[in-house]
Parts: sequence; structure tokens; C-alpha cells
Amino acid sequence: MPARHRPVATLATVAAAAGVSRQTVSNALNSPELLRPDTLQRVQLAIERLGYTPNRAARNLRTRSSQLVGLRLEPAVEGTASGLMDRFLHSLVESAKEAGLHILLFTAEDVSDPLDGYDALLRSAAVDAFVVTDTYRGNPQAAWLEARQVPFVAFGRPWDDPLASFPWVDVDGRAGVRLAVDHLADRGHHRIAWVGWQKTSYIGEDRRNGWLDRMHERALSTTRLSARGEDTIEFGRRAAHALFDGENPTAFVCVSDTLAMGVLQAIADRGRKACPEDVAVVGFDDSLAAQVTGLSSVRQPLEEIGVQIVRLLEDRLAMRTSEEPNVILTPELRVRATS
Repeated sequence: MPARHRPVATLATVAAAAGVSRQTVSNALNSPELLRPDTLQRVQLAIERLGYTPNRAARNLRTRSSQLVGLRLEPAVEGTASGLMDRFLHSLVESAKEAGLHILLFTAEDVSDPLDGYDALLRSAAVDAFVVTDTYRGNPQAAWLEARQVPFVAFGRPWDDPLASFPWVDVDGRAGVRLAVDHLADRGHHRIAWVGWQKTSYIGEDRRNGWLDRMHERALSTTRLSARGEDTIEFGRRAAHALFDGENPTAFVCVSDTLAMGVLQAIADRGRKACPEDVAVVGFDDSLAAQVTGLSSVRQPLEEIGVQIVRLLEDRLAMRTSEEPNVILTPELRVRATS
């Protein structure tokens, strides 16, 4: 049986086995003098039977002075312009620092396996909680961590399970794209094209629905004005050329800044200019590339995301019920030279 499928003993599983609360297990580890001898013995037997190894965060549960939170770092993808993860990590680390938490980054040997790396980190007793970021893959980590009663918070909603009970923070991408369409339509554009990710992307389809919503509400046609594909600059360039050869849009809204960069290349290929008067372009994420090139883009409130994730982590680690366990934040549009 692969190592990641073997059960990992946690504070919660020890408590269940001993028939006590997690706080009682914590007391047995940190302040055994507070417990009755028979209760202490029952907890100690459960710890020995399950092979539980208290990690640093558990040993400091009361002081919260050295909590470590794991976050799997995904590899950079060639041909993209997104710097979203860099901004997110900076915001998360700063927010965690203020709460006395520390972020521990780890990688996977098999990047195609969304669970790779989690079990090894738990077994090494290095962390006491996780932040999960790649929920666009369907969130198998959530079920795995919940089954082992390991605290975690997700950046991204459970797209494939609306009834999921774990805490998460997300951005309203649909609303962000509606802002972009409104901006372009108010500038007089009627043929506004969409360049997005493949149909299997939950996030991409959510953002595309924002484009569809606003275009229909404004009685603007969407026929043959949409393209889907991989998140690369080259696909954005090819998609824009194909759309120019068809309906010849005067504006583009893109699911990412990476695709928007490809659209800008196609505009330059045709000897045209990315500006409100010729072909307007809006991206999504407000990456450093967007800021440097003057690309208008929808900006995710990553600073607030970091704050909200840490708030939820604190609740999970302290075994408190969160008043607001699911948070959706609204992005804003940064208007620059391309629109």
C-alpha cells in the first residue's frame, strides 16, 4: 500500500481512541499534572498504540509560538506570465508572521499527484496544518486531510463539492470579469471577445460566465467571439489571430494576464495598437508583467486573502468554530494603457 494511503495518527485520532477531547490529549502531552492518573494512562496507551508523534505545533498548542503550516509549492510553467503565487506567498507569510505562525513550503516528487508530499510531511512531524492552493484540480487533498482530521484551509472554493464543510477563501472571478466587460462596453466596444482556459477548468468557466452574463445583459452578441485553450502566451496569440480573422473584435477580455500577453503579440503582428481607440485588452491577476507593460487587468485582493486564511487557520488550530468559514472576496479592475 502506498505510504500516503496509510492512516496518520493525529491529535484528533488519539482523542477518539482514548475517548477524551483533543484538549485532554494536549494536556497529557504538555501538562500531565492536570489529568487524573487513569485518564493520563488511557491517553498514553492510545498514543503508544497509534504511534502518534507530537509535533512542534502540538507541543506549543497553548502558546502558539512555533506553529508550522505546510504549503505545497507547484512548479512554474514555461510560457506563462503569471506572478500570482509570488504575491500570494508574500501576503500569506506576512499575515502568518503577525499571528505567530510560520509557512513551510514543500514540493512533490510526482507533480502530477496532488497528494504527493503531504503524508511525508505529516509523518516527519514537521507541520500541524496545511494551506491548500490547487483546488482547481478537484481538491482530492481536502478529502485526504479531512479523513485524517488534519487542520487545513483552502485558497479556492470546492468547485466539485458545494456542500463541503472545510474552510476556504476565494475570489469572485465572475464579478471581476463583469467589471472588465462593463469598462470596455462603456468605452464604446460592442464586439468584445473572450480568451479563456479549457472547458474543464472550474475557475476558467466561472470567469467566462462573467463575460457571458454581462454581454447578454447589455444585448451584445457572443457568437464566434470566444476561444478556449491552454494558459500560454502562444495560445493567446493564436486565439487572437483566429478571432480577428472571424468576427474581428475590437476588444478582448482574457482569463489571465498570460493569455492577454499573447493577444497583445497578435495585435502587434497585425500592425495595430493595444489602446482604447483601436483594440482594447484586459487581463486577469494584475501580474508584474501587466504592471510593466501597461496592461489593464483584474486584481485579486491577495493581501486580504492572506489575512482571511490565517484567521481561519487560527480557528482550526485552536479548535474554535469559525463565524465565517467560507469567504468570497471581490476583485477590482486596474485600468491602464491597453483599455
